[in-house]
Amino acid sequence: MKPLARAELALTGLSVGDAFGQMFFGNTNTMSMAIDLHALPAPPWYLTDDSIMAIGIVETLTARGKIDRDYLASRFAANYQRNRRRGYGGMAHHILQEFCKGGDWREIAPAVFDGMGSYGNGAAMRVAPLGAFYAEDLELLSSQALASAEVTHSHLEGKVGAIAIALAAAWAWNHREIANINPCEMLAFVLDRLPDSNTKSGIKRAIELPLDYSVPTAVSALGNGTMVSASDTVPFTLWCAARHLTDFEAAMWTTVSGLGDRDTTCAIVGGIVTMYVGLRGIPTEWLQARESLTEWESAQVDWD
Repeated sequence: MKPLARAELALTGLSVGDAFGQMFFGNTNTMSMAIDLHALPAPPWYLTDDSIMAIGIVETLTARGKIDRDYLASRFAANYQRNRRRGYGGMAHHILQEFCKGGDWREIAPAVFDGMGSYGNGAAMRVAPLGAFYAEDLELLSSQALASAEVTHSHLEGKVGAIAIALAAAWAWNHREIANINPCEMLAFVLDRLPDSNTKSGIKRAIELPLDYSVPTAVSALGNGTMVSASDTVPFTLWCAARHLTDFEAAMWTTVSGLGDRDTTCAIVGGIVTMYVGLRGIPTEWLQARESLTEWESAQVDWD
């Protein structure tokens, strides 16, 4: 499969996970009961900013053959203008509005959070297609994942989160034909290629946490995205992806049962697991329920 086709495959899995997870926001008791019963929400399942920004990644790879950061910023801005009511976070609104005014990402991204830059999970949530695209060149993958992140996330944690998820997606693709796979090797592979950071420390904890432990135990040890930070999101998603690397549906139910930032956690896990199971691993009913990747701009939704 050619690089762009791989990126599009990852986008499909990411977007199904994103739309699925989004449907489980609401009363905690009601949502938890529906999750326990594996009760699928009624369609359509709408895309959130996770998918829209991932679309910008794929558009950039299609047009430029690599991450051109200026072009990527322009795609983020253009897609934001097409439909702003997609669940973007407050800081994302600020950054993208500045892009729309013609601001330079080199000045805007490092200035947020009193000059610390964003350490959020936004760069990780959209990056699986890039990992798929560069699955055959891991050195270039890391630098390109970094480039894709720093357009909006200049803090180390935000960058490390993106690199980690891109590496996991590439690993899943490169090991898709290996029988009796040990998914814990994916976590070790990612860990070995990251700079020291809170996100890396969280992934180390994920490796030490048995995959058969309960999801609440994993959430207590790793987080679930409630803090919307890379360090609070990426370790849990990698643990979920490793736990159900061969089963997309099981991966989604496990991930969403962790609650937290569930559209983002499911998007991340969906992008990784799809690289192992392929398109046929995604239930047809789920693909049909997900909003179209080409018609999203006309839907009237408002989660902000």
